[in-house]
Amino acid sequence: MIMEGRRAFGFLLTIVVIFAIAPLMAILFYTFTNEGQFDGSQFSRIFAHERIWRTLGNSVVLGIFVIIGTTIIALPMAFIRTKTSLYQYEWLDIVLTIPFMTPPYIGSMGWILFMQHNGFLQQLIPSATWMTDSFFSLFGMVLIMSLHLFPFLYLMLKNTLLRINGSFLDAALIFGRSSWQNGLKIVLPLVLSSYVLGSLLIFIKTLAEFGTPATFGSRIGFPVFTTEIHSYLSRWPVDIRMATSLSLFLLSVCLVIWYFQNLIGRKYTYGVLSGKTPARREIKDKWYIKTASWTFVGLVLLLSIGIPYFSIIVTSLQKVRGDGLQAGNFSFASYQEVFTSGSAGLTAFLNSIVFSIMTAIITAMIGLFIALYIKKGETRKQQVLDFFSLMPNIIPGIVFVVGLIMFWNAPWLPATIYNTKAMVVVTYCVLFLPYSVQYIKSSFSQLDASIFQSAAIFGRSNWAVYRRIILPLLMQGILTGMMMTFIISMRELVAGLLILPPSVETGATFIYSQFEQGNVGVGMAVAVITVLMTVVFMFLLDWLQRRGGQTNA
Repeated sequence: MIMEGRRAFGFLLTIVVIFAIAPLMAILFYTFTNEGQFDGSQFSRIFAHERIWRTLGNSVVLGIFVIIGTTIIALPMAFIRTKTSLYQYEWLDIVLTIPFMTPPYIGSMGWILFMQHNGFLQQLIPSATWMTDSFFSLFGMVLIMSLHLFPFLYLMLKNTLLRINGSFLDAALIFGRSSWQNGLKIVLPLVLSSYVLGSLLIFIKTLAEFGTPATFGSRIGFPVFTTEIHSYLSRWPVDIRMATSLSLFLLSVCLVIWYFQNLIGRKYTYGVLSGKTPARREIKDKWYIKTASWTFVGLVLLLSIGIPYFSIIVTSLQKVRGDGLQAGNFSFASYQEVFTSGSAGLTAFLNSIVFSIMTAIITAMIGLFIALYIKKGETRKQQVLDFFSLMPNIIPGIVFVVGLIMFWNAPWLPATIYNTKAMVVVTYCVLFLPYSVQYIKSSFSQLDASIFQSAAIFGRSNWAVYRRIILPLLMQGILTGMMMTFIISMRELVAGLLILPPSVETGATFIYSQFEQGNVGVGMAVAVITVLMTVVFMFLLDWLQRRGGQTNA
């Protein structure tokens, strides 16, 4: 086979080292050295700052409250989608993932526009003024982040509930257990491990989040690790060593949580599928259960999609923000400005598209080679390569961005791509390579060994097997990975803020800068276009996955 042997391993390991390992080594180097000598004082210096302790406390408190917030939304939603008659509405899953696919800073801006003084809430309900002060607090930040992250936990819990075989519950009923005892003593313990795993990942994602803390947290004076790292790199005087020290600390915390998450996953995950798969039973709800279920789903959709999307769409259509929701105060002027040839908004948007397409192509090629080498990860080399290629998934993006800045600024490099557009593409590739690897690996794992054996019997060469059998069968995974990489690249904010060359903007940095400068209409028009593109790609992804499922069947 082509992607086998020491040369293939050495080639792929070199790529992964440059992409994933070198930035982390650069952070270690700049944290523990000073003028070429070992110096551990910098790392300990971060604990001497009272502000850092406050930031640490803020990050931990935020992570805990967001876990509680996502649980309050995701757990009932998972039960509603599996245990009531709403299970039959599969389109709900696509709609419920829209908040997670929406860039968090756009959702946060939508809530700010809705809840701020003289915002849409006060224009619609003047007596609700008292809610503004209550919202611009830790409560509001937790609400916004929970509404963004709950789909992640919801899908994990829903899939676990779907996998619980009905025979477990039938056996308990035969032995005289009530439905409540079934829930407490069978369903709950089986769901608990998935919930703990999902909660730890929610905690890591909260620590790694930059968009909401940068937009909403800065307004309520609530700094967290990611915003502190950004401020040390963008605020005068620039303190690179403090930024690398904080990045290393954040990296350590995430790795410790990831270790415990894996430990729990190995020890407390139970097999719930058997060879006998019972047919799905029809569920008939009583009227009050159906009403309560639809009310809960409607409320979640209103808060997670309705309010933020209403705010950004209406703002993008307003002629004068100060005139509010009056008739005649709406036009497509902001969209015309965006699509005017040579405008800053159009240039930024096109930059995002070009960077995202290049990232999707490059990561698809590298991801394909890595997936072909890893296969099912049976050898030590395959497992090592698998682990390193997926590292960007468990490490906050801002840590990698800081590491890449340090690495590509190293004085011993003969040439550097820093401060060029190539640096943007390389950074995106580092951050989003795991998506391609995961999707292509998933497609490869579905190929049966008999395919390769048949090709060998008919005397096909390795190249012919790859070109005429493997690549066509993996094409769905490759395209899915490319689409996901494109979507995520289009919304990336923190990398753009730190590594874009002067006078170059992407759609995300344009939206952020327009919002901060008060020119909200044009920024929200770009946001609406970005979100529409995301939704279209989500439906394409769903169509591709359904098509793949039918093909496999």
